[in-house]
Amino acid sequence: MQLARVIGNVVATRKNALLEGAKLLLLQPLTGDNRPCSHPILAVDAAQAGVGETVLVVLEGRAAVSVLGRGAAPVDAAIVGVVDRVTLEEASRRPKRQATRRSARKVK
Repeated sequence: MQLARVIGNVVATRKNALLEGAKLLLLQPLTGDNRPCSHPILAVDAAQAGVGETVLVVLEGRAAVSVLGRGAAPVDAAIVGVVDRVTLEEASRRPKRQATRRSARKVK
């Protein structure tokens, strides 16, 4: 799954019959700290997202198709949720791993 921001609507007057009635949106994939990380993608909206919202996107064909629930629809990406908030844990606040020292045993 990937975070993305909805940057536009896509209108197609002609499309595959399995996509009839499906809302198409243009998305800008994001890093965890809200920076663009690749080229925009087209996705089917299964979460009623709007322009400007941050969303969660499935980018695997089989998972994206199952979200739409339309058999073999030609879908590579689907919006599965609208994100309310992303919180990143600061590196300085993360607990540091304690190095464990194993006792060496002599084998006779």
